[in-house]
Amino acid sequence: MTRACLVDVYDTILTSDFAARARALTAFAGVDTDLWLTEWLRAHTERDRGKLTVAGSFEQTLLACGVDPGPGLVAELVRLDGELMREHCRLYEDTVPFFGRLRAQGISIALVSNCGNTTRPLLDYLGVIPLVDAAILSCEVGSIKPFPDIYACALEELGVAAADAVMVDDQPGYCAGAEAAGVRAIRIARGDLDGQVSGSGFPVVRSLSDVPALL
Repeated sequence: MTRACLVDVYDTILTSDFAARARALTAFAGVDTDLWLTEWLRAHTERDRGKLTVAGSFEQTLLACGVDPGPGLVAELVRLDGELMREHCRLYEDTVPFFGRLRAQGISIALVSNCGNTTRPLLDYLGVIPLVDAAILSCEVGSIKPFPDIYACALEELGVAAADAVMVDDQPGYCAGAEAAGVRAIRIARGDLDGQVSGSGFPVVRSLSDVPALL
């Protein structure tokens, strides 16, 4: 019997226009967008593991782009990025009904996300935190998907065994990580599935509303 559902955040319960954020941030900082993205993405593992804050990452990226990362500029970039996240991130229409249905069935919910330290404020802003039982964010627990510790942390927080849980994620590698940790996985692939899921090895859904039938 399924007692818990572990749920990814980005591209699973919400959509984020990262490209628009990057363009706005680089225009504000006066740097080349492609160079910025190269340096920003280079540090994503450190950010996701909580070894580097978003502010620290802005400082590091500015230096790599040849811009003096003065404290005023970094603070303004952090402020602007928060505004852009609230502007360009939105919950999918099926997210809130999905959480409500799980709750009605007595299934505990934990968000499990690879992310930096600006994600929890975003989830608070979007009103997601009260809808779930736990939010296991990689930057806070120091472990990232697909490694087993982050799934184990979610299971421990919910007080359930791996065999009684399901992971819903859009990334096949993270689904594989969940199954390696003993958690059954369901992959969500929104939009057109043609050519995207052949040989994935996981049940695939187009919408969160299709998940309860597989629990």
